[in-house]
Amino acid sequence: MPSSASVKPLTICILSGSTGRTCDEVLRAALAQFGQPGVRVVRRTLLRSEAEVVREVRYAADAQAVICHSLVVPKLRETLVQEATRLRVPTIDVLGPLLTMLQDYFGQTPQGLPGLAFQMQRERLERIDAVDFTLAHDDGCGLADLDQADVVLVGASRVAKSVTCFYLAYEGIRAANVPLIPGFEPPPELTALDRRQVVGLTMNANRLQSLRQARIKTLGDGAFDKYGNLHDIETELRDLERLMARCGWRRLDVSYMSVEEISKEILSLLPS
Repeated sequence: MPSSASVKPLTICILSGSTGRTCDEVLRAALAQFGQPGVRVVRRTLLRSEAEVVREVRYAADAQAVICHSLVVPKLRETLVQEATRLRVPTIDVLGPLLTMLQDYFGQTPQGLPGLAFQMQRERLERIDAVDFTLAHDDGCGLADLDQADVVLVGASRVAKSVTCFYLAYEGIRAANVPLIPGFEPPPELTALDRRQVVGLTMNANRLQSLRQARIKTLGDGAFDKYGNLHDIETELRDLERLMARCGWRRLDVSYMSVEEISKEILSLLPS
């Protein structure tokens, strides 16, 4: 048996009439049984015509690839089988055997409409996508594609930016947050956004001091004099208020609001 180092990496072409998620999940589960080997996955989604299917099978033949497909439109499935057979491209039909078994059991022809599974699970899938996005864009991370956020929360430390973002993500909102640090200009990726995309969270100084003092106790020893000092907090909040006004960002005082209330207010500010 040749060593893994001498084997050419396998190319797998996922062909789908919708999002390709079905094939993607099945492929991930199968690859996990082999220790996640290095394979090249090419995704071709939203295939609607026979010509598109023929084009992708020919691409797979040229790339010496394997096709993994979840096509449900009968004519497209037939076209793929014919072309793959002609060009000798190995093909895995993810849904075919199950569709046939269910057709025999129910005595009913499948609808043959792509995207039905996605439509039924749209809300759940959008929520998962939003949570993944928020995880990757918490506390100033992921600035390169910050413009993909539905909303970006900014503000001082301990004004509930992160927890609000995750609450919004559970509602399917792609939320990011960027801390504003006294004495430093905000990152250019933030200031380049449409100002309607950004919401500044503010808080009165006494309330913020209380939250920061609680945080300091959990952190233990350290140089936190300015972080928890009321005078320094007042100065910081004034400076950040001026910055938000200069950037034209909408502001929301969250001093005595719950996360649910903050999220509801932010949702009301987003385009419907």
